Amino acid sequence: MARIFGYRAALRGAALSIAAVLASGGAIAAQDPSPTLKQLLFPQSAVTPVKGTVQELGSRLFNDQTLSLNSNQACESCHNASYARHPVTGKRITVAKGFVDNDNIENGTAVSDGSVPGLFGSLNAPMVVYAAFSPAFHWDEEEGLYIGGQFWNGRASNLAEQAAQPFLNPVEMAMPSKWAVVTRLKQKPRYINDFKKFFGIDLRKIASNELAPASAAAPPLVDVAYAAMTDAIASFEKLRMFTKFNSKFDFVLAGYTSFTPLEAEGEQIFNGKAMCNACHISDPDVAPDGSLMPPMFTDFTYDNIGVPRNVNIPGDPAPNLGLGGRADVAAADPNGDEIGKHKVMTLRNIAVTAPYAHNGAFRTLEQITHFYNTRDVLGHVADVNDPGFGVTGWPDPEVLPNVNHDELGDLGLTPHEEAAVVAFMRTLTDDYDQWGKDPKVPKGMLSPFATTPFPAFP
Repeated sequence: MARIFGYRAALRGAALSIAAVLASGGAIAAQDPSPTLKQLLFPQSAVTPVKGTVQELGSRLFNDQTLSLNSNQACESCHNASYARHPVTGKRITVAKGFVDNDNIENGTAVSDGSVPGLFGSLNAPMVVYAAFSPAFHWDEEEGLYIGGQFWNGRASNLAEQAAQPFLNPVEMAMPSKWAVVTRLKQKPRYINDFKKFFGIDLRKIASNELAPASAAAPPLVDVAYAAMTDAIASFEKLRMFTKFNSKFDFVLAGYTSFTPLEAEGEQIFNGKAMCNACHISDPDVAPDGSLMPPMFTDFTYDNIGVPRNVNIPGDPAPNLGLGGRADVAAADPNGDEIGKHKVMTLRNIAVTAPYAHNGAFRTLEQITHFYNTRDVLGHVADVNDPGFGVTGWPDPEVLPNVNHDELGDLGLTPHEEAAVVAFMRTLTDDYDQWGKDPKVPKGMLSPFATTPFPAFP
């Protein structure tokens, strides 16, 4: 069943397929199809943080390791702004930045190190790219589904709420309290100046307590300053550097170039036999000004796809119950219908964000595609380390209730059809002008959606 996320509901009848766009006359962008000069890139103010703005403050906070317990971890540590290295060749993968943990890409590990040595999270770090488009977490009465939010279980309603949590998570940045974080903030004169300038908060008026436990009665301004910090980070994450819309798919959607035969076949299978677009919506939408809005390749809902337990996560923690593991959701779900469900993440930049699934059980895009196709028919193996993993069989799902058997597990795709779907998904990688070597999309070419207005972010 195709599922439509909240703010798309009013636009159900307006969505267009890529074939319809091309059939209606090709390029939809108004600009010259071959601009290459640097000044034709996105407006600088919309792409990277401009000096002296809240976004610049957010960028510095995002990259500041001193805001972790041992001054060794920042938001950027798990959402790297640099290129990863190939796990075999060691060479930089200068295709696109996925803003995930490059250590996981390079080493095949599933989870990230925490600030405290020997402590790790239990879930694979999600991408930051396009995260701003996720609607606020809510229950959709019409669809009968939970939609939106941040993290694999949606426990943060929006980007600011998401930014607030890693600082205090003992297996992430591990700071003991908001008061301790704010104390670290006030140690830098530039933060003192910026918080006064942008938020009217004088950090100097807050008493310092770097070891304050969460149980301590903090000064009233601590909560205000902490919320301002997370708002600044969220503001930074809404810049177009995280939402470029300049993949090959986007240039094809705009009529500037074409898919290869294998990619075109993959798109057809993606939207047809493989049923990928039931959850990874591939139809364009309508932007606030009535122009074409490229698709997000997710409906922002939650699903249990039957992922096997990843016994390679340090400590082999118990399987994460996802949405159904939240106390608030469990209280509203006495039948346990949400147990094992994790967020349907965007497929944009999927090719550069290995490993895959919430627990990183799958090493390659080809492997998880094969899983979607054959989960219920390939056979059975003991665990993810079995030599036959993905070859002769799959392990049992880590969480048995609510496994989706309607849209995956026995798709009947041939090896060629799987390869075609993978080829199509690789067209969702940003910075096509840099990696595509396509004369129709030269380096520096403007994204066809560079000036498309975004929906209001939560």
